[in-house]
Amino acid sequence: MQSFLGFSTYYRNHIRHSSHIASSLYKLFLKDEDAPVLILPDFKLLFNLYIDAACSQGLEAALHQRQIVDDEPKEGVICYISRKLKDSEARYGATQTECLFLVWALKNLHYFMEGAVVKVYTDFTAFKSVLSMKTTNRHMLRWQIDIQEYGGNMNII
Repeated sequence: MQSFLGFSTYYRNHIRHSSHIASSLYKLFLKDEDAPVLILPDFKLLFNLYIDAACSQGLEAALHQRQIVDDEPKEGVICYISRKLKDSEARYGATQTECLFLVWALKNLHYFMEGAVVKVYTDFTAFKSVLSMKTTNRHMLRWQIDIQEYGGNMNII
């Protein structure tokens, strides 16, 4: 962000209303906000997995857990994972992308989730029907099987 602002400042004389445009970026750059502190997982408690397949660009997930801190329940971050979609994956439909992503997140976070109860939060509303869908697509069939491994301990919201 800082290098882009420096680059754009060099050309500000050639951009109309450059200070007005750049003011929003400076606010983001100067925003005094600390990153959330990561917490250690408690395997006796419920895990919350937030997933989002972001506009055919990449996959993002955050694993959270609600723990008691200073006599108050607070939800803390255990870890973040993300990756860029491969070229072939970028051509998937929304259903396939969300299934791919949930399977990818479960495989990458399996050491947290094995034997634990997990709530999955996703913005894909038709996801529950995906698990019971009869399909001939080999990717979907394989992903359904992978997801069902965690099915007894997973609640998709």
